[in-house]
Amino acid sequence: MEQLTALDAGFLEAEDSDRHASLAIGAIAVLDGPIPGADTVMASLAERAMTAPRLHQLLHTQPLDLGAPRWIEDTNFDAAHHIRYAALPQPGDDAALYRWAADIMERRLDRDRPLWECWVVDGLAGNRWAILLKVHHCIADGIAATRLLSRLCDDGDLSGHAAKPQTAGGTAVFNPVEWIGKAWRISTGLPGAALQAVQGAVGIVTGLLRPAAATSLTGPVTSMRRYAAGEVSMDDVDTVCREFGVTVNDVALAAITDSFRSTLIRRGEKPSRDALRTLVPVSVRTADADDLTDNRVSVMLPYLPVDKADPLQQLRAVHSRLSRAKASGQREAGNILVSAANAIPFPLTAWTVRALTRLPQRGVVTVATNVPGPRNRLRVMGCDIVRLLPIPPLALQLRTGVAIMSYADRLVFGVIGDYDAAPDVSELARGIERAVARLVDIGIGHWRATPVGTLQLVQGG
Repeated sequence: MEQLTALDAGFLEAEDSDRHASLAIGAIAVLDGPIPGADTVMASLAERAMTAPRLHQLLHTQPLDLGAPRWIEDTNFDAAHHIRYAALPQPGDDAALYRWAADIMERRLDRDRPLWECWVVDGLAGNRWAILLKVHHCIADGIAATRLLSRLCDDGDLSGHAAKPQTAGGTAVFNPVEWIGKAWRISTGLPGAALQAVQGAVGIVTGLLRPAAATSLTGPVTSMRRYAAGEVSMDDVDTVCREFGVTVNDVALAAITDSFRSTLIRRGEKPSRDALRTLVPVSVRTADADDLTDNRVSVMLPYLPVDKADPLQQLRAVHSRLSRAKASGQREAGNILVSAANAIPFPLTAWTVRALTRLPQRGVVTVATNVPGPRNRLRVMGCDIVRLLPIPPLALQLRTGVAIMSYADRLVFGVIGDYDAAPDVSELARGIERAVARLVDIGIGHWRATPVGTLQLVQGG
């Protein structure tokens, strides 16, 4: 039996802290039809699900949280409990697909069964069909979830090998001698950059405690969701990166910035400098952990510059602020804090996380997570996946969230929002597309106006 890490278990605590939260992550694969027969679909997906251990394991919790939750084999596993069917109402357009996906994602997964669902969806326009894979965040981060999805594809790993075992860093029950030994090993193994990590930790704590500006983007959420997606060409994004010396993540966050600015203005609000502190997850997954199904992320908490009207100024500010956040040690601090939490007796971490997640959260306004997806097109049962749409979760009083994923020649933005507090998620997704298009136009004009060899990014923010 394998234990959950402190971070994995933290997603369970965050979900339990708010009855309106559902901490499942998802992805919609849209496929060219016709859809295979029901028996073929069930047999194929059931066979592939058995190759991923987490998909046929149950979550077993310890009484009074005296030990970390464990993954145990579901001896009564039946794939039919998890592979389900739906049909969109006509005309089967994007609006119908997004509304249906929001309905599915807002429902919590049943913890009495393995924590995943796979929905097969018929009735899409253009003779297409779709698969929605939904897994609990305690199982996987975005990268690990993408690998789970790849197992359902024709070129996925069908060998059935189990992932390398991992542990939560503690025994099933609190053992003082073992805890002291592990705490000592961690304390003596801290790198020379520990001071930088401490500074990063201060930045994270300050970001969580300092309230953001009061806008319609902050406040409590309901249990209902809305979803929309936007897509842009990776060639366009690469053009902007090349012309201004920035990263794909910089471009994505600048486009999100511009769209949130438009959202605030559309709602009759002023986009102030401190209106959009954003949780940006950062992967700390190493090459030797590539095949592990778990969460390996740290965080940065930059303000996105919604107060700036010019798209290029937004891009420069995002680039500068992310560079400063990386240099501040926030990524290292988050990683060290998670490692340290694994050495602390699990009852203490569980009770602490439970208390913290129940406090009002006013510092962070939204989440923007970027997951590198497959650069080659995938196939399922002989059908091409023509679109891959990520779906982030909502919790901790975040009213909107954006998941960014590259797939083949597209960069996709999946936007989820509270049904009542964020009725304009479709406009938010369209605004992201328009923002990238404007940056492309500026980049092309910049290239034509600038002599070769003199391009450089003027940092600001």
